[in-house]
Amino acid sequence: MKKKGPASQFSQSKSFLLLKEASSARNHYRRRRCMPKRKKKSLGKKGENKGECILVDRISELPDEILFSIVSLLPLKEAAATSVLSKRWQYVWTSTTTLNFDAKFEVHENLWRFFQMKPELKELETRRYVDWVNTVVEQHRSPAIERFRVCSSINSRFTSSTDKWIHYAMSKRVQILELVFRFDFVTPYPELYQFPHKLLGLKNDSTSKLTHMHSDIPILHSCGSNVGFKFLKVLHFQYVDVTGEVLEYFLSNCQVLERLTVNSAMNLVKLRVVGPLIALKYLDIQWCAVLESIEILDATNLVSFIYKGGAINLLLSNVPLLVEVSISEDLVASFYREGHYYFKSIELPFSQLSSCLSQLAVLMLDIKGAMYNENHVFPVLANLKHLELIVTANNRGALCHLNSFMKASPCLRRLVLKLGFSSLKGAGKKERVGKCPHPNLKVAEIVGYRAEICVAEHVMYLIKNAIALEKLVIDPVRRWEYPSELYPSEKDRGVKQVKEEVEARDHAMQQLKGKVASTIEFVCL
Repeated sequence: MKKKGPASQFSQSKSFLLLKEASSARNHYRRRRCMPKRKKKSLGKKGENKGECILVDRISELPDEILFSIVSLLPLKEAAATSVLSKRWQYVWTSTTTLNFDAKFEVHENLWRFFQMKPELKELETRRYVDWVNTVVEQHRSPAIERFRVCSSINSRFTSSTDKWIHYAMSKRVQILELVFRFDFVTPYPELYQFPHKLLGLKNDSTSKLTHMHSDIPILHSCGSNVGFKFLKVLHFQYVDVTGEVLEYFLSNCQVLERLTVNSAMNLVKLRVVGPLIALKYLDIQWCAVLESIEILDATNLVSFIYKGGAINLLLSNVPLLVEVSISEDLVASFYREGHYYFKSIELPFSQLSSCLSQLAVLMLDIKGAMYNENHVFPVLANLKHLELIVTANNRGALCHLNSFMKASPCLRRLVLKLGFSSLKGAGKKERVGKCPHPNLKVAEIVGYRAEICVAEHVMYLIKNAIALEKLVIDPVRRWEYPSELYPSEKDRGVKQVKEEVEARDHAMQQLKGKVASTIEFVCL
């Protein structure tokens, strides 16, 4: 269950009036493009109107501040298109406070198809994208920016332009800074873009190349007492080479920073989030290949923590407001780090989260491949309302794990099982589980459903034990295996996978639906 943070709620802070005016502006613009020239007003002998009714452009008469707010609610390219309306509108868009350079507005509709393009076409698209951002930044006039988002296949080849974008955004007191870069594994690109330490006044002795690559960027933090960081609320890095030193600098100097997301930072080794003065509420760290440890101490405002990646040393202490945790430790990354293959234990995340388990309301765990230990005593998850588990459906201990979680979570209201399957021989030999009536579970969702006996056993277990169940959702598509913007269409997923999904739907409707009580709403997606 994802919470909406500043990145997704900032536009909602606008009044209903501005939203209404934005819609009116867009409709007026479209009418002006398609309608013929209007006739001039003609007067009769007594002054009466004989011509057609003249449309009055009320919106253009609004104060500049209102117009700026209206265009800030529009997609960037649509905002720029308002410049053709009239001389009054020619430069209004340049004062938008939202600079969202989302690549989805380019020729390619999604990144999945973009990565399948020929190298020369991808290069052309990326350069067009960089030129677009540079042009907008040069023309932009607003004294402040609420959001600056760059989303494209950017790497170290575009260091000079990217440095300027960051410096510009920070000099404009940006509140939401998102560098969401993509790495094309099909066509080898140069190194990741490296965040400029010089911008923060930091030294990076690990590489001398940074000094040369970022030599033309000024030190921002020495100008105006960190004016560039005072208003930063959201910071998102993806495929940006940042170190723990850089992240800790942001945490220490951005006093209103509420959300930090770091994805695929290849040189991030250690991260410390320490101190009661830190305003951080949402921390999301994913797929940082060499990360060894995360320490979160006295983060009294932290509400949500997400970690995906290899096995690490995780230390949590004094996090009184933490109610949502998601941990997914990858077996492959663990294998690489430890030098040998091993089976995960469910005890590890419980040990790491021991200081806050009793207060959690939302828990998401990846336990696929985990061995079941009948001697392990599950801690009581007294406040847990929402549980998501990624499991190996044909693992012989899968039902035992589910049974243990049900027993340990008396207040659970929603359960989501995301199913994977093992090809190992003997994985399907199940251990029997007894009845465990659950009085509060209302909604159960099975994602990745397949026409397999082991899957049917999971569903029947829930039907029999969730005595208050109101809704059962069956979803054959394994959406959770892909980021939403990368999930391929049916054509791209391949004939085999799509065929399995079709068979799964047919099985659910023909074999499963009839076994579900009429009092339970049955939904097959």
